[in-house]
Amino acid sequence: MPTTILKIMFVGAHLEARLPFEHLAATNENIVGLFTLTPEALGRMSGGIDLTGLAKAANIPVRTGTNLNAPETLAWVKTLAPDLLLVVGWTQLLKSELLAIPRIGCLGFHASLLPKYRGRAPVNWAILNGETETGNTMMVLEPGADEGDIVSQRRIPIGEQDDCKTIYEKVSLTECEMLDEVLPLIREGRLPRVKQDSGAATVMPKRKPEDGLLDWRWPSRRLYNWVRALTHPYPGAFGYLCGRKVTIWKACLDANSRPIDEPAGSVHLSSDGFPLVNAGDNGALKLLQVEREGHSSVSGVEAGQTFLKPPAAFQTDLVEVAV
Repeated sequence: MPTTILKIMFVGAHLEARLPFEHLAATNENIVGLFTLTPEALGRMSGGIDLTGLAKAANIPVRTGTNLNAPETLAWVKTLAPDLLLVVGWTQLLKSELLAIPRIGCLGFHASLLPKYRGRAPVNWAILNGETETGNTMMVLEPGADEGDIVSQRRIPIGEQDDCKTIYEKVSLTECEMLDEVLPLIREGRLPRVKQDSGAATVMPKRKPEDGLLDWRWPSRRLYNWVRALTHPYPGAFGYLCGRKVTIWKACLDANSRPIDEPAGSVHLSSDGFPLVNAGDNGALKLLQVEREGHSSVSGVEAGQTFLKPPAAFQTDLVEVAV
């Protein structure tokens, strides 16, 4: 047991919150309450996860809602009298009245190497932009978005086969590491703080499901990054075939594929039966798992025998310019 007991209130709703929540409970930290989204709101959230079962099994009081800053929520937090408010996987900004309640302060995580990739969907944006490294930052929460002092950081490599789900799994592991590093310091009365260099900050916008539209005139590498950045638990990258939406859940770059003299978006088959879609750089994207609108997800081989059988071709007239 910790020598000094900290009363920790936990806030979270995204899949990255599960492992640190379980870790705190397993290491006998004193979690005095959990605030999370309602089931209806969780159902609308990409990557949302229900933590209430874990909390109830550990006899942790639970409150659900959509507004962490609501007066009734503030009143509940005050009754818990937490020493520390810990926020993991939560998009709403905390207002000053809430930030002032915990005795020690409010800490949160942001899945980037702050001040880079402030804002929304940092993991998705890093993969979309072709980064080979991202990170995770524990910070002191302030009213501004991701502007607080840095408490701890971890670097996270983005491998060739990584996608948004595997990176968030790595993010969760680093959160446990940083909690193990920082909580003992807090119990000793110390909290490391380094101010961010706001001049080096980049701020990323919120993404919407319709932003997953693929432009097959892009280079094959960019198409691949788009697919792995937006796959489960997110809405997915997609194109249109004869006016019907086709979501690409898994793909790869195939160095052995031979481009054909057809426009971008044209489909041919690899030697092992997977659809190869022509890209704008004479390369091709190999489709491994796809889902046609109104149908279940199928392997690329099955798709190549049915609706993605040559001479199928994805539409390329849905965006004005290739960027």
